[in-house]
Amino acid sequence: MKTNKSVLILILGVLSAIGPFSIDTYLAGFPKIASDFNVSIDYVSYSLSSFFIGISVGQMLYGPLLDRFGRKTPLLIGLVVYLLASLGCAVSPSIEILIGLRFVQAVGGCVGMVAPRAIVRDLFPLHESAKVFSLLILILGVSPIIAPSVGSFMISALGWHSVFFLQAAMGLTLFLSVFFALQESKGPDETVSLKPRPITKTFWKVFTNTQFFTYAFAGSLVAAGLYAYVSGSPLVFMEIHGLTEQQYGWLFGFLASGLILSSQLNNLALKWFTSEQIVKVSIPLQVFFGILLVVLSLFDLHSIYSIVALLFLFFCCQGFSFPNSSALSLVPFSKEAGSASALMGALQMGFGALSSALVGVFADGTDLPMTAIIASFATLGLLVFVIGRRRIKTASGS
Repeated sequence: MKTNKSVLILILGVLSAIGPFSIDTYLAGFPKIASDFNVSIDYVSYSLSSFFIGISVGQMLYGPLLDRFGRKTPLLIGLVVYLLASLGCAVSPSIEILIGLRFVQAVGGCVGMVAPRAIVRDLFPLHESAKVFSLLILILGVSPIIAPSVGSFMISALGWHSVFFLQAAMGLTLFLSVFFALQESKGPDETVSLKPRPITKTFWKVFTNTQFFTYAFAGSLVAAGLYAYVSGSPLVFMEIHGLTEQQYGWLFGFLASGLILSSQLNNLALKWFTSEQIVKVSIPLQVFFGILLVVLSLFDLHSIYSIVALLFLFFCCQGFSFPNSSALSLVPFSKEAGSASALMGALQMGFGALSSALVGVFADGTDLPMTAIIASFATLGLLVFVIGRRRIKTASGS
């Protein structure tokens, strides 16, 4: 490995943050976007859903490309698409065009979410890969802390268009970093076919692997609650609880700090516990906090303090669930690591798109749609985890 490990993790972390950064910087602009295009905030949220759909679809495209052409070339191409689409978003003349360009932006930028996972699988064994994923979350977590505040400040001073110019600048910076500083971790493999039948066969092989299915699905379903929060939080905190754009940005960062803190505590936990043991605790806890959110919503007992506290605890659990479920789902694969990473990412973003869209569909002016969807997806994730673990134990004869 020629690239210095610290430099490698920094680049991979920032690449992984391209999706959250593209979301967090413009969330505070929902009211102004809605006003400029004379639509409702719920309608603007479709630009978030289209972004999630683009990430989900795009990752499926990049999986075979990363296995066939290596990691670096697809990365560079995707970042160019992201850069150009970001510029297009900045000058969108209508909400419909903005929604469409957000899809294209996501298709380009999602390579930054697929490739790092594959590169980690290329270079690190299971125990170390879970630690590396935790370090990536540390960098990834900076986005929800900095981006909303930066975005809200830019929106207030320069308008919502400015955040997309900022995203274009990020795309250019990442392109230059990958081009000059990132060494290839896995060269091109001409035995990997790009024909539909072999690609489908590879994805099916990954999908039907019991360990992949269990941990990728369970982790993705639980993580979908975060996207429900992202979609519903502008309404809940700015419309219902009356926070300003700046206050919302600070709150967004505070909640993200729970994810960062726990992801680093996960590194310490891995010294004494296995990834399997950690996930067995973190996922049920997320379900517990999700159910508490719903109960308080049903009886209209939520204050801003209670909902923030429970979301913070939910995010803390996610800092343990995500790195370990990701590492465990990729263990069975080496040659197909790119495709496995893509399929896992597609599941995460697919469920994320669904949960965020459902928040908009069931919006009723209360916080119940957001909290109910958070709890529902977490519960489904726990069910998949329990059933999948039984199948893994049966297959192994233990």
